[in-house]
Parts: sequence; C-alpha cells; structure tokens
Amino acid sequence: MPDRRSAPRGPGLVFALVGAESTGKSTLAASLAQRLASDTGLHCTWVPEALRQWCNTHQRTPQRHEQADIAQLQSQAIAEAQATHDVVIADTTPLMTAVYHWQVFGSAELDAAALQWQRQHCALTLLTGLDLPWVADGFQREGPQVREPVDARLRHLLLHSGLSFGVVRGMGPARLEAALDAVSPLLRTPSASKAGGLFSRLAQRDANAPPWPWLCDCDSPECEHALRSMQLAGQAVLRV
Repeated sequence: MPDRRSAPRGPGLVFALVGAESTGKSTLAASLAQRLASDTGLHCTWVPEALRQWCNTHQRTPQRHEQADIAQLQSQAIAEAQATHDVVIADTTPLMTAVYHWQVFGSAELDAAALQWQRQHCALTLLTGLDLPWVADGFQREGPQVREPVDARLRHLLLHSGLSFGVVRGMGPARLEAALDAVSPLLRTPSASKAGGLFSRLAQRDANAPPWPWLCDCDSPECEHALRSMQLAGQAVLRV
C-alpha cells in the first residue's frame, strides 16, 4: 500500500522485480514498498502482475496474439503509479511477458520492445533467485521444471543487452533485507537520516565492498553491489 504522509513528487523511480514463477516476487514487492515508505517517508506503492489479473478475469492463460496486450497493460499500470508516487515497485515488467512468450511460443518477437522499456523506465532491476521452493498456484504456473530455463533466459537478455541487475536471495526477512541493500544506493538524499538504519547499513556495506571493475553474472551480493555502486553516476537518484 502507498504511504500518504507526504505529497508525491512523481514521476518516481521504478524498481523492477523479475524472476521465474514461485520466486516470491509479489510478496517481496508488497513488503519492499511498505518498508521503504516506513523507513524513508517517501510516497511508495507496488504494481501487481498484469498477467495474473488477466488470467483471473479470463480463467485461462493467454494465447500468442494476446501477449503484447498484456505487456502493454503492465507498462500502463506502472506508468500510472509512477506519475503519482516517489517510488514504484513493479511486480514484473513487459520483460517477463517477453520471456514467457519465448518459453511458451518459442518466439523472441517481444524481446526488443521489452528490453527498451526496461532500459528507459527502470532505475534498477532485481532478479529473484531460485532458492525458494516451488508452490502450485492454479493454472497460471507450469511447474518447477520451467524455473531454470526462465531464469537463464532472463539473465541472458539482461546481460547481453547491457542492463545491470542484482540477484535477490534469502528466506523470509533475509530476502527483503537483500532487496533493501540493492535499492538503497538510489535513494541517497540529503535528508537520508530519516531512514536511520537503512542507510547506516548501506554505508557500512560500501566501506567493505571490494572495488571489482568488471561485469559479472554470478550471484555474489557483494559483486552485484560493487557493480551497482560503479554505475550510480549514470543512474537516476531520487531527490527529496
């Protein structure tokens, strides 16, 4: 839920959560938005997955010709939230639609537009790891066997398009803490003292992070954090 203690400054930063099915994206999106609002006083919200809403309405999975419309629904919902909030946590983006379009229909026709959207609109992309157990969720989920191919496809598209990303892992509260560590650098402001421990923890992590000067596709949080720190000069930073 959005925090309404202060007026929104939109358009806000978009932090995107992408990942294979049953990797905790929706739970993390809601928790991250609530925690950021509480810790920073910023006007925060999260945008649910358009595909889930579409499937619940139509009581089926989409056909090939309907995939582009679902990607458009997702981008529209994010844009509407961005216009009135400081920070938007997106539970998937058009990139996930493109990945499943490739997974289900064997087509990469949605990739280019999805990657362009991701590059233009997302301040940071977080990839949810496969360390959570797979849980059935009606007809929307195919099964645990599709998680590794989807994860691999996401990494391939992000890496080969030059889009930086961080992998979020951990059980329970640890997953939220990992996401907070990832997004905190983009929320540094002169009034950051309002966030208390969130930013003091980040400062300590900065001090301990090794200065690795290369791109890497491993799952080391320290390595990913070093990459994000290197790129801060070219990233949008929220000013309040």
